[in-house]
Amino acid sequence: GRGADASLVRVLASADISRLTAAGFKPPKPFVAKGRDGQTDIWGLIVTPQNFDPKQRYPVIENIYAGPHDSFVPKSFWPFGYHSGGDKVIGMQALADLGFIVVQIDGMGTNNRSKAFHDVAWQNLADSGFPDRILWHQAAAKQFPWYHIADGVGIYGASAGGHSTVAALEFHPEFYRVGVAYAGNYDNRMDKISWNEQWMGYPIGEHYVASSVVEHADKLTGALLIINGEQDSNVDPASTMQLVDALIKAEKDFDLLVVPGGDHAVGRSTGPIRYIQRRQFDFFLRHLGQKETPRWNQL
Repeated sequence: GRGADASLVRVLASADISRLTAAGFKPPKPFVAKGRDGQTDIWGLIVTPQNFDPKQRYPVIENIYAGPHDSFVPKSFWPFGYHSGGDKVIGMQALADLGFIVVQIDGMGTNNRSKAFHDVAWQNLADSGFPDRILWHQAAAKQFPWYHIADGVGIYGASAGGHSTVAALEFHPEFYRVGVAYAGNYDNRMDKISWNEQWMGYPIGEHYVASSVVEHADKLTGALLIINGEQDSNVDPASTMQLVDALIKAEKDFDLLVVPGGDHAVGRSTGPIRYIQRRQFDFFLRHLGQKETPRWNQL
């Protein structure tokens, strides 16, 4: 454009998403609701199935990453819900197409807002913005008849999102009922100092115990699938084994998938992605969608 009068000089490029829309692409729906203080706007995105029928009711699954170092709800164009962020690649649209509503939210404690917004995470990583997220879900359910949360909400995440996934099931079991946790730093006392002490502080105290999902394994009541790479060089695989040990000692049922040779991003951007994604999708279909899945070994 011309600076003097803003007139058009030349078109340099023009976007064309006609092939995407012909394939069924629909942009995710932004949604905003008030947070725990009744004043702060909490923003997120809602992904609906390509064959969405507003007369039906759809179970809801939340894709969570609540690390205080950044914010994570996409603000750029992301066809079919594939978005790199928080060390993961997410196929939210593919999951929605199985008959779910899939959402992503930035609750309090994430970055790029006010200091008060950010400080919620200080010495309390298990908070993960859940008081805000739950209110957001409830506001969406009140506005949209097809947004069905009465039978519980599903949740999945990786790394810090894996920790948040298990925290959701342990600390908010009346709301979150089914979870898939990848490569979680389940106890901040044994993960890398460089990340954890930024948000949990030093010295180590009872607040570390309060945020540990290993310490509270006996509170699990929902369905949980744990996925971990055997050679994770970001979060020590021992973090997963400590959680598994605690769950067994608490006599809790859960599913575990350990991927030989897998790294921190296994199942999301590396390793046998198709296989691991199928395991995640099957888990949600059976435990949240109440649907029978194929006997894959016989196909």
